[in-house]
Amino acid sequence: MKTVILVKETLCILLLTVFVSCEDTYTEIPADNEVLDGTIEGLTHEESARFLKGDVAFNEVFTRETGLGSIFVATSCISCHAGDGKGHPSTTLTRFGQIDETGNHFLEQGGPQLQNRALPGFMPEQIPFGATFSKFTPPANTGLGFLQYVTDAAILAMADPNDQDSDGISGVPNWIDKPSFSTAPQDAIEQNGKYIGRFGKKAAAYDLLHQTTNAYNQDMGITSMYNPYDVYSHEEIDPEVPTSTVNDLVFYLKVLKAPIQRTPNDPAVVQGKNLFSQIQCASCHKPSLTTGYSPIAALSNKTFAPYTDLLLHDMGSGLNDGYTEGSAKTSEWRTPPLWGIGLAKSSQGGSYFLLHDGRARSIEEAIQMHGGEAANSKNGFNNLSQTEKKALIKFIESL
Repeated sequence: MKTVILVKETLCILLLTVFVSCEDTYTEIPADNEVLDGTIEGLTHEESARFLKGDVAFNEVFTRETGLGSIFVATSCISCHAGDGKGHPSTTLTRFGQIDETGNHFLEQGGPQLQNRALPGFMPEQIPFGATFSKFTPPANTGLGFLQYVTDAAILAMADPNDQDSDGISGVPNWIDKPSFSTAPQDAIEQNGKYIGRFGKKAAAYDLLHQTTNAYNQDMGITSMYNPYDVYSHEEIDPEVPTSTVNDLVFYLKVLKAPIQRTPNDPAVVQGKNLFSQIQCASCHKPSLTTGYSPIAALSNKTFAPYTDLLLHDMGSGLNDGYTEGSAKTSEWRTPPLWGIGLAKSSQGGSYFLLHDGRARSIEEAIQMHGGEAANSKNGFNNLSQTEKKALIKFIESL
């Protein structure tokens, strides 16, 4: 009888332990508007399966045996884009070598990107004497497919190179050399052999294939069919990542969902949105864009809210690093999309690291560093009451 009682008591204790353990470890699934990863709506079964293949590629960690290096910056995509979000100062890249629009004259000395890490037996790169440089914090990855399929005509319609409306804001595209492996759509606009770039801090990447190929090669030292040149020896070698994997990763980036605004009906957020337009922030951070045709039906002719115009703007001497890419001037930067900015802390260790190099530690500090074409908006912000400033920042954080 005693044995039976002891067995029953032991069983109860075990069940209670399991129950308490489940209670302690249960984690509520976050809402879609609280995370950046996930797909756009409307994918087919085949497209969803391909997204999963791209997700595997995004999370792959490279080693010496799988092609890493010999010099590199990171070992995987996810190490710079945790949760598909913004990077941290510890993952910030260094770009160097181009001081004007005549091109990068340090390509034979490792430009345009510094590989600051190396496999055992190799030495990391150093910035060559005389080369200017800039720090680039990795951006969030979400909603990129929408940005790719905004037409060139729509981007040019937002440009105002001569400031014809006299609002102090010009906005110009970065005309770049399109890589031979990127296919221009039928409605692409070409100017003197150059095409409009739209990705990267200076809009120096033509499309997501261009951006992804650069990341494989310059971030991880991985060669592909699209870029078969080793970053260490500069010699052409066999591809270290299959072309199908590169293309699956590009597809993954195209169909990541756009960030979803939180609390859009909050009275302070509504007030902040009105103030955002009132002080001309929306002149560059466009609240609404529309895609053209996309071979991915779920991306065709969609209106979305990225808060960017994909154009270059002169941000003044304070943000002039003396380095540039393509036809951009050293003080010109592509308007960064603001969508998802309120979730940036999640991938940045609990703190903000904003602007192109993460130097701004808050949204207000980032606003105060705006100069050049954005000076009027900064002054408009400074003329707001404290209540209005809080509303404006609350709106931006809701994006």
